[in-house]
Amino acid sequence: MEYTVQRLANLAGISSRTLRYYDEIGILKSARINSSGYRIYSNEEVDRLQQILFYRELGMDLESIKDIVSSTSFDESAALIEHREKLLEKRNQIDLLIANVDKTIALKEGRFKMSDQEKFEGFKQKMISENDEKFGKEAREKHGSEQVDKSNKMLKNMTEEQYKELQKLNSNMMETLKSAYDTKDPGGELAQKAVDLHRQWLSYFCDSYTKELHVNLAQMYVDDERFKAYYDKEQPGLAVFLRDAVRIYINMS
Repeated sequence: MEYTVQRLANLAGISSRTLRYYDEIGILKSARINSSGYRIYSNEEVDRLQQILFYRELGMDLESIKDIVSSTSFDESAALIEHREKLLEKRNQIDLLIANVDKTIALKEGRFKMSDQEKFEGFKQKMISENDEKFGKEAREKHGSEQVDKSNKMLKNMTEEQYKELQKLNSNMMETLKSAYDTKDPGGELAQKAVDLHRQWLSYFCDSYTKELHVNLAQMYVDDERFKAYYDKEQPGLAVFLRDAVRIYINMS
């Protein structure tokens, strides 16, 4: 079956403008242009649009999606299996948050006792799921699944106070790092303070800190575009600056 822009947009529940934009950026080209000048989409484009919308639902940006679906090694069946697994993870996360809300309501009504750790289970699971979705593949390849699973377990077992301390530590580290960047000196006192805060932050996820782990992690911030974007959105060049500061810190300690 073939579709015009309007008919496919209605079928998929998106705007015609979105489809035209997808055509402009090359992520979803029409099969052909008919004699009246209308874009025409075939079953192949319908299937690709479904894949694009699946990835969008999982929070991926269009550039990353384009790289995936345009790859010669793209396997549609494998992608669908992966989508299903990710959606199940998301459903489990939502179920956990709903259960958390139900427990909190019962707690307020005096029908249930809830530990401080239980109050934050849903939020910590959300953080784990989001991190695994964005960076899990690279982290597991770099450090091994066992280490990543250990890190996730440590996060899930944090108390409310530890969780708040972690968030505060991360905020302090980023602010110090940005201030240090202005000095342009990765070996300076401020930059080294930021790296030490980063080491303390890392200790929340690793049962044993090593110099090799620290320097490899900092290098991954530079090598992987998603990690790099996380730091560079605060200040362009921040990922490289942190990597260089970590190298100096490792050699000095």
